[in-house]
Amino acid sequence: MMKKLLILMMAIISAVAMLVAGCGGGEKKAETKVLRVGTEATFAPFEFQKEGSKTYDGFDMDLARAIGKQMGRKVEIVNMGFDALIPALNAGNIDLVAAGMSITDERKQAVSFSEPYYTSGLIVMVNKDNKEVKGIKDLEGKRIAVQIGTTGEKKARTVKDAKVTAFNTNTEAAMEMKNKGVDAIINDSPVVGYYLAQGGNATAMTVGEIMEAEQYGLAVKKGNDQLLADVNKAIAELKKSGEYDKIYKTWFGEVKK
Repeated sequence: MMKKLLILMMAIISAVAMLVAGCGGGEKKAETKVLRVGTEATFAPFEFQKEGSKTYDGFDMDLARAIGKQMGRKVEIVNMGFDALIPALNAGNIDLVAAGMSITDERKQAVSFSEPYYTSGLIVMVNKDNKEVKGIKDLEGKRIAVQIGTTGEKKARTVKDAKVTAFNTNTEAAMEMKNKGVDAIINDSPVVGYYLAQGGNATAMTVGEIMEAEQYGLAVKKGNDQLLADVNKAIAELKKSGEYDKIYKTWFGEVKK
């Protein structure tokens, strides 16, 4: 009887020891929670893949990773079609959308947006030695280069008495301006900014304000107020620390925000 009692007590002590060991998980580091960020990686310089690369580059991608780091979360990029992003967000397949998404009243019905993190629109670019052109009002009667089929071309053709020349690419238009064949370029702010950041700022600069501005926001599922608050807080902290400006200048040079 004593032997059975001893065996029973040993079994109880062993069970208690195992329970205590199981509860000791507090000594282990908790796994970092993943922040699943949806994007559509064909929109350079915001999100894209370099040829042969398995990683995602661009302003949005760097910003999303910085936000994740600020929040203490590991960022996982999920690439899909743009039209699939909001459905995937609302289905819970992703947590956040970072895809150069304009904040519109229609989209606000389906998702919640962060504070605007980027202002897009049209901008005027001139050679650095151009002292006459300070903005679009100074382009009347001047020579303007544009990229064919863009909103920049449409805007340029509204400038009184301007001679507008359309090129296949922004790089070709910039070369024409550099060679003094035109006085200025009008194009999308991100496109111009990317050109400047890639070395164009050695000879060119932007002037005037961004025109026909539209704001980009990061999207979260409606009702996910805590994540939205965390994202907004992270963006504010990145701006305060100067990290946002560092990322901005990497991709857009000195184009005005």
